[in-house]
This record gives sequence, C-alpha cells and structure tokens, in this order.
Amino acid sequence: MFSKACEYAIRATLFIAKSSISKKRVRLGEIAEAIDSPEAFTAKILQQLAKNNVVKSIKGPYGGFEISRQKMNKMPLRKIVEAIDGDDIFVGCAMGLSACDAERPCPLHYHFVHIRDELSALLNNTTVYQMAHSLDEGLTFLKRLDKTAKA
Repeated sequence: MFSKACEYAIRATLFIAKSSISKKRVRLGEIAEAIDSPEAFTAKILQQLAKNNVVKSIKGPYGGFEISRQKMNKMPLRKIVEAIDGDDIFVGCAMGLSACDAERPCPLHYHFVHIRDELSALLNNTTVYQMAHSLDEGLTFLKRLDKTAKA
C-alpha cells in the first residue's frame, strides 16, 4: 500500500517520537537499527522528513532527531505519508490510470473509493503521539521479533 520508503519513514518517525517522549534525541544509527533499515536509506528518509518539517534535525555532538510533544499531538500520520509518497494514495487511481474518476471509472474505482476514504480518515485522525505513546507503553512494536528468539 505504501512505498518501502514510506513504511520506513513511518517507523522512523514513531521511533523518534517515542524517544522524544522520554526527552531523548536519537542518532541516525540508533534509528536505522531500531527500524531494521539500512543506514544510508534511513539517512535519505530522515532528510525528507526534516525537509517537510515532520522531524527536527539537530547537528553537533549533542545532536540527533527529535519531535516536540506539541507537534506530535497535532501531527496526523498523513503528514508522513505525504512527505514521502505524496498524495497519490488519497487521490490516485487504484490501477494507476491517469484519468480515472466517477465519470470515467476504472474497473476498481467504486470499490477503491471506499477503501481510500477509510484509509484517509485513519491517517487524518491518528496522531504521531497516539502511536508513539502505544510504543512507549509497550502495547505495540516497530521491529519484527525473531521467531527463534525467546520472549
């Protein structure tokens, strides 16, 4: 549904937010490890997120990435998706056709419109803080557990 870059961007943002709740800035290497992403790829994603004002990048020996609590409370997940993938998932055709609408629908149009509307509502109504808080409380996770690892 989302591009791989967008999936990593959501994970990275939520990891940064979780750390920020604990008043901790996190560095690139920590983020890449926490979300199981190559460091160079993570760097490019974080650059896009900082450019789009999703996360704050602080340079220097005490630098890293953070998000203010106030920003987390107001920021819907949609902002992350749009920063990386744009708005195609919210307005585009399910089959990738350039001209698809109610007047000239593709075969999936009427089915996909409902799914797209529900996804849009979910991403508009869910804040970064809500997701980060569930991580902080241990109710959710960002990394797949190795099936052979002991819990």
